[in-house]
Amino acid sequence: MSVNAGDRGVWSSKLGFILAGAGSAVGLGNIWRFPTTTGKYGGAAFVLVYLLSVGLICLAVMLAELSLGRNVQRNPVGVYKGLAPGTPWKWLGILGVITGWGISSFYSVIAGWTLGYIYKTASGQFTGQSPEGIAQIFNSFVSNPVLVIACHAIFMFITMLILFGGVKSGIEKWSKILMPLLIVILILVVARALTLPGAEKGLEFYLKPDFSKFSGEGVVAAMGQAFFSLSLGMGTMITYGSYLSKKDNLVSSAVWVASLDTTIAIMAGFAIMPAIYAFDLDPTSGPGLIFVVLPNVFNAIPGGALFGTGFFVLLAIAAVTSLISIVEVPAAYFIDEMRMPRKKAVMIAGVGAFIAGIPAAVSLQFLGLMDTIFGQYSLIIGSLGVAVFVGWKWGISKINAELQEGNPNFSGQKIYGFFIRFVTPIAVTALLVCRILFPDAFN
Repeated sequence: MSVNAGDRGVWSSKLGFILAGAGSAVGLGNIWRFPTTTGKYGGAAFVLVYLLSVGLICLAVMLAELSLGRNVQRNPVGVYKGLAPGTPWKWLGILGVITGWGISSFYSVIAGWTLGYIYKTASGQFTGQSPEGIAQIFNSFVSNPVLVIACHAIFMFITMLILFGGVKSGIEKWSKILMPLLIVILILVVARALTLPGAEKGLEFYLKPDFSKFSGEGVVAAMGQAFFSLSLGMGTMITYGSYLSKKDNLVSSAVWVASLDTTIAIMAGFAIMPAIYAFDLDPTSGPGLIFVVLPNVFNAIPGGALFGTGFFVLLAIAAVTSLISIVEVPAAYFIDEMRMPRKKAVMIAGVGAFIAGIPAAVSLQFLGLMDTIFGQYSLIIGSLGVAVFVGWKWGISKINAELQEGNPNFSGQKIYGFFIRFVTPIAVTALLVCRILFPDAFN
């Protein structure tokens, strides 16, 4: 019994895949975690290591995942069952599916917060509030289980509606709408931030390296940020790669996705750093920066309600483009392996993730635990497994042959083989060890 082609689907264009792939990579972490982690570890010095990590480590893993997916045209479990039948490698694919499900469960909760804040900011609830009053609004919001679960449900429902449309009419169609909209809103937010009095202090910090504030922990944080930003290790790029045509150039597509994701992360720094320094705020406040500190900024500037509403709309768009790719991983598993129709597969994946996310919606501690397990350890282990499988099990000759499909002039076989067999596994293993030894670098 074969999978219905309409349920599985293919991308209709290279642009559609690039925008969808970038949408998967661009998420809440780009908008708040990148700028705040940059602030914590020396500004431009952190950015430099981040860029090197993307180019030297993350691209190798992304190319491996896209190649695996396109070669077998299946979900992560189907890929390993197809290329290494009867071996334990299928458990690496199962880990990817479980990781996607786990991340989507708590990610939808945080994404739901953005919906609540769009309403709160647009309705003027922060206007005239003291910093203590704004902090109380946040605490009251996240402590209201009915409201948080409702926002979680709405966000997951939006995600499921998009996925019901399939690859072309759902993921690709909405990525083509939401990604340009995200970029336009981000440009407007950057323009407003750069006009704030005192913004030049933030720009100087962001653009001028200060290696005296940089450390080994900063290197680990930069590697981790680059790694997590690109949606690697949880089967998303394997799944998205399975919808690619043999005519597509995987190398240029991966470079475009990574470049667009990195550009948006850096632009987010231009949006947030000037505001932080213009108001003499703490650049290392993490999630609290977004939901507690920045509303104080919006409250203090002309047109702050409009500016703040646009910012939280930006966050919501970034969240939905990521969430659709994450929920698609278990949905693709049900379509491929269980032979389910797409709508049934999406229902099970989405509703299951919603139910699994309820504990995270009522407990910030549980949400943090889910993030640590699925958003960090699982991703690192999954990416390490991909590098080892491609470099040592599947083989360099086979992945190079896949990379030459649609790109017959590809001449980087030896370099890529060296990176995926040696550099990437060593770097990812070091990242895993450092995650254990220096947990603060990932918070």
